[in-house]
Amino acid sequence: MDEKLTGLLGETYAARYLREEGCQIIASNVSNRFGEVDLIARDDEYIFFVEVKTRGPNAIASPGESVTRSKQRRICGLAASFLQNRKYDELQPRFDVIEVYLGPKKEVRKINHIKNAFESVY
Repeated sequence: MDEKLTGLLGETYAARYLREEGCQIIASNVSNRFGEVDLIARDDEYIFFVEVKTRGPNAIASPGESVTRSKQRRICGLAASFLQNRKYDELQPRFDVIEVYLGPKKEVRKINHIKNAFESVY
């Protein structure tokens, strides 16, 4: 399975996981001139910008390790722009990473939700 398809599958599993946890998905695959992010979701307290990282059964490194400082800056820029244009004043912004580990048949082996994975870099 190619990387793009694996990534889309991971995003689908991550969105399902968040819904099962009682969160509302606001948007997916959001991009603007500042960057892109896989999911934007909310609960009663937070609006969170989620980077989903998916790895197959033969992966060596932790998926979350690939969310570099420059990727964090792009997500933060997107978040700032997104929040300026919408009214979510009652919610605290947060930046999360969801790691999706797939098994040999592309089934979910494990989901690791890292809440507040990084602080705003601005």
